[in-house]
Amino acid sequence: MENLERILSEHPFFAGLDKAFLDLACGCAKNARFEGDQFIAREGEAADHFYLLREGRVALQVSAPGRGAATFLTLGPGEVFGVNWLVPPYRWTYDARALDRTRVIAMDGLCLRNKCEADHNLGYDIMKRLMPIVIDRLHTTRIQFLDLYNAHV
Repeated sequence: MENLERILSEHPFFAGLDKAFLDLACGCAKNARFEGDQFIAREGEAADHFYLLREGRVALQVSAPGRGAATFLTLGPGEVFGVNWLVPPYRWTYDARALDRTRVIAMDGLCLRNKCEADHNLGYDIMKRLMPIVIDRLHTTRIQFLDLYNAHV
């Protein structure tokens, strides 16, 4: 079995994280694998995990009545998804589907929230790592809307 501490420390999201914080995060981590076309999470389900993508591709999708699923973002190795673990009511607001065989580190959201609450320095470090991702995804979504509606926003 691969060493989770090494894997976490090498993943871009946790790279450079203080060793003590890395040890805390490792206690919430486990390896997981999904086959192609398998749903990792569905909109409305409990967002109880945060995922660090190691191998494969994951489509983040939303569905609209009469239109089916639309992919708004495709992620690859080194990226993360599932930030809903941090924000009440802790529910997925989109689907996450593996496009091919996908390996991830699944971080237990409740475990990580509790550790961040107990150690606010860890929580602050995690937030500093998450916020640029959230902002980048909002920017990407804005660009998609501009393209979709050919509008000036």
